[in-house]
Amino acid sequence: MQAADTTTRALQVETKDGVVRLTLDRPDKRNALSRQLLSELREALEKISADTAMRVVVLAANGPAFCAGHDLGEMVGCSESEYHELFALCSHVMLQLRQLPQPVIARVHGVATAAGCQLVAACDLAVASENASFATPGVKIGLFCTTPMVPLVRAIPAKPAMEMLLTGKPISAQRALELGLVNRVVPTDGLDAAVDELVQAITASSPLTIRLGKEAFYDQLALDEPTAYHRATEVMTDNALRHDAQEGMNAFLQKRRPQWTGE
Repeated sequence: MQAADTTTRALQVETKDGVVRLTLDRPDKRNALSRQLLSELREALEKISADTAMRVVVLAANGPAFCAGHDLGEMVGCSESEYHELFALCSHVMLQLRQLPQPVIARVHGVATAAGCQLVAACDLAVASENASFATPGVKIGLFCTTPMVPLVRAIPAKPAMEMLLTGKPISAQRALELGLVNRVVPTDGLDAAVDELVQAITASSPLTIRLGKEAFYDQLALDEPTAYHRATEVMTDNALRHDAQEGMNAFLQKRRPQWTGE
C-alpha cells in the first residue's frame, strides 16, 4: 500500500509515514455499521494486513458520534440467512482487528454503542475524549448484544460487562478507563495529540517485534498458564534470534540508537 488518500462513500482511508487512518464517514447515521461500511472495513483491513510498510492503524470517525452500532434501518424484516451473513461479516471484521499484524488504536469521541462499543473493545488500544460514552443497549430493543459481548468480556471484568449487557445503560469515559475498556481519557481538543503519542511510541520500536508480540499476546490469553509460558518461550526464542533483537541489544550496550530492518 503506497501513501495515498482514498475516499469511499462510507470509509475514508489515509496513509502517511506508515500510519493508516481509517475514518468511519457516515456522520448523518452516527456512523452506524451498514453492510457497505463493514465491507469497506473488511477490504481495507485485508490490504493493510498484507502491507509490511504499514506500522499502526488508527480507527476514527467523523461527526458527533464514534459509532452507533448496526444500522437498524437495514435490519428490520431480514431473512435468517441475511441476519447470519450480516453478523458473520461484522464478526469477521472484529477478528481482523485482533489478527492484524499492526496495532490498532481506537480514537473515540461521542457515543460508542452496541457494535460501536464492540469496535472499541476489539482494538488493541483506545483513547477516549471526556465526552465519550459506551453502551451495549441491544437488550432495550429485544436484541441482546451477543456478538459485541465477545470482545467486551475480554476487555473488562465479567460482572461490569454483564451489567452493561443486561441493563443497556451507558458508562462514562472515566468508568471505561477504570474498567480497562480504554487506555486514556483526555479533553476533546487533546484527543489527536494523545493518539499521536501512542503512535510515535509504537513506531519507534521494531515492526517485527511489534508483530510478533501482538500475535503472541492474543494467542496466550486463551491458554492455561503453563501452556502460555511454553508458547511465550517459543516466540521469545524466535524473536531473540532475529536481526532486530540482536541489533537492539547491541545498540543498548553500545549506547546508540538501534537501526531496525524489520527482520
